[in-house]
Formats: sequence, structure tokens, C-alpha cells
Amino acid sequence: MMTLSNIISLFTAMVILAAIPSLSVLTVTTRAATYGFIHGVFTTIGIVTGDIIFILIAIWGLSFLSETMGSLFVLIKYLGGAYLVWLGISLYRSKAQEIKADQPVKSSLFSSFVTGLVITLGDQKATLFYLGFLPAFLDISKISHLDTIAVILVATLAVGGVKLMYALMADKVSAIASSKTKTRINLVAGCVMIAVGIFVIAKA
Repeated sequence: MMTLSNIISLFTAMVILAAIPSLSVLTVTTRAATYGFIHGVFTTIGIVTGDIIFILIAIWGLSFLSETMGSLFVLIKYLGGAYLVWLGISLYRSKAQEIKADQPVKSSLFSSFVTGLVITLGDQKATLFYLGFLPAFLDISKISHLDTIAVILVATLAVGGVKLMYALMADKVSAIASSKTKTRINLVAGCVMIAVGIFVIAKA
């Protein structure tokens, strides 16, 4: 069962990851700056919904692998940890670039939701990310329904909270963070991802 320290650690890590300038952040800020805060809210709901879907897939898939593959599951942890380290290095070495998005003529709240959902589900690396990320915070072989609910709530509060903050800022100032700020965030996020990856490998 997840402990309070695990929950806090998971929440902190997901907040940092959600704050990384990305396509989802760009989409939330663009929708909010163009159509208002409420559109940023619905885009965020779509993103969180996509994350929840991936979390459920990862948890159920990991549980199945843990029960059927035995010692081979350790290999999956190594691969997942290595992927996180690689992702961290990529973030650390990346240089932020200003991206200008086209502004559509009109939109609806439903389209904002679908936009957020599609962007998240379209990320082919998300499943592999959660495969390497979740084992660092809970024992997948002993996961309970309560643990699953806890992870979903943490993801909703962490990811949703950060995206809503971006939406609010975009609605107020109609601007996205500068390239210099994005680069600094990438450096911090990269270091965190490398640390989490090493932690996963060490626990394997």
C-alpha cells in the first residue's frame, strides 16, 4: 500500500513533469489565451483524462506482467529506468524554442476537451514512461484498488493543477514563458528525471 511519503514524492515528481514546457502546455496556454480560461480548463480535463487512461493501462499491464513473468519483470524495471534516464538527459540537453500556434476561427468547450485528450493519447511514449515511473513509488505486484485510486487522484491534482495555472496565466497575460525560462525548467526537470531513473534501476 502506498505510504504518505510515496504519495508526496509521486505528487512532487508529477508536478515538476507537468510543468515542463511541452505541446500540452502550449495547447492549454493557447486555448486559454485565445478563448478564455474556461477553454484552458476543458483542455486540461482532456489531458488529465488521457493520463488516467495511461495510468490504468500501465498499472493493469504491470500487474499482469508481474504475475506471469516473474524475474523478467526486473528487466522491465531496468529498461524503464534506463528510459527515464535517457529522457532526463534529453531534457537537460534540449534548448527551448518559441512555438507559434495558429489560432482557429472558432471553437467549443468540447473541442478543447478533445484537443487535450487527443494530444495526450497521441503521445506514444506515455505508456513506456508510466511503466518506468510508477514502480518507483509503489509495488505493482501488490497494488490494491485503493492504491490505484490514490495514483489517479495524485495525477489529477498534480497534472491538472499545473495545467490550470498555465491556463490562468495565459488568460491574464496572453503570453507563454520565454525561451530562457523554458530552458531552465528543462534543466531542472532533466535532473529530476535522471534521478528518478537511477532510483528505479537501484530498486530493481
